[in-house]
Amino acid sequence: MSAIQIICAVAVSLLWGYQFVVIKVGVTEFPPLFFLALRFLAIALLLVPFVKRPTRQQLGPVAAISIFLGGLNFGLFYVGLGLGSGSMSAVAYQLAPPFTVLLAWPLLAERPSLASSAGVALAFLGVIVLAAGPGLSAKPLPLLLVVGAAFAFAVSNVLTKRYGPFDPLMLMGWSSLLTVPQVMLMSLLLEYGQATSLGTADGRGWLALAYTIFIGGIVGFGLWFWLIARCSMGRVAPFGLLLPVFALMSSVIFLGEQVTPKLIVGGLLALSGVAMTQMKLERSSGMAPSSRER
Repeated sequence: MSAIQIICAVAVSLLWGYQFVVIKVGVTEFPPLFFLALRFLAIALLLVPFVKRPTRQQLGPVAAISIFLGGLNFGLFYVGLGLGSGSMSAVAYQLAPPFTVLLAWPLLAERPSLASSAGVALAFLGVIVLAAGPGLSAKPLPLLLVVGAAFAFAVSNVLTKRYGPFDPLMLMGWSSLLTVPQVMLMSLLLEYGQATSLGTADGRGWLALAYTIFIGGIVGFGLWFWLIARCSMGRVAPFGLLLPVFALMSSVIFLGEQVTPKLIVGGLLALSGVAMTQMKLERSSGMAPSSRER
C-alpha cells in the first residue's frame, strides 16, 4: 500500500471509531431505525443526482450490498448500540473480519487455514467474555444484535470485492437509495414517535445526524470503497483493528463509560483473534501484491 492509502485506511478507522459515540448520541434523540433512514435518505439525495446509474450487471450486486450493508448491518448495529454500551459494541463488532475469513471460503474460494480458524475461535471467546460481564448476561440482546451486524458487514465486504470494482460514490449513492425503504419499513413496524422526534431533537441530535451523513458516511465509506477497489482485502482489513481503539477512547472520554477488567480481557482476546485471521489471510494468498495492492 502507498503512503496515501495507509493514511486513508487509518483515517477510516478514526472516523468510524468516533462514530460509535456519535450514533449513541443520535439514537437518544431519534428512534434508531428512523435515525438510520434519515441518514441514508440524505446520502442518496446528495449523491444520486450526480453519479452514474449502475449498469444492468451491477444492479443486482448493488441491491444485495444494500440489503447486507444498509438494512441488516446498520439496522442491527444502530438498535444494538442504542440498547447497549459503545465500548461493548466496539469490541463485538470486530467479529466482522473473522466472519469475512469464513465467508471468503465459499464466496471467494479462499479456504481458511488452521491458524485462521483458531483466530476465529479466539475472537468468539472474547465476545463470550464480554457477554459474561456485569449487566451484559442479563441483557444479551444488544451484544447479539451487534454480532449480527458484524456478520452482515462481512457479507457486504465479500460481495463488494467479488462483484467490483465499483465507483465508490455510485455504490454509496444507489445502495443508500435502495436501503431507505428497507429501513423505513422496519422503523414503521418496530418504532414509534418518528414525527415527534423531528421537532424535539436538540442540536446534538442533528449534529450527530450530520456527522453520520458527511463524515462517517460519504467520507468514511467513500474512502473504504476506494481502498477495496485498489488494495487486497488482506492488506486493507487489518487497519480495522484500530477502530475499537478509537471507539473505546471516545466512549470513555465522551460518554463516561468505565474500562472494566472483563472489557479489557474480552477486548484483547477478540482483537488477538482478529489479528491472527488477518495476518494469516494476507500470508495465505501466496502471491506478491500487484502495484494496485500496494
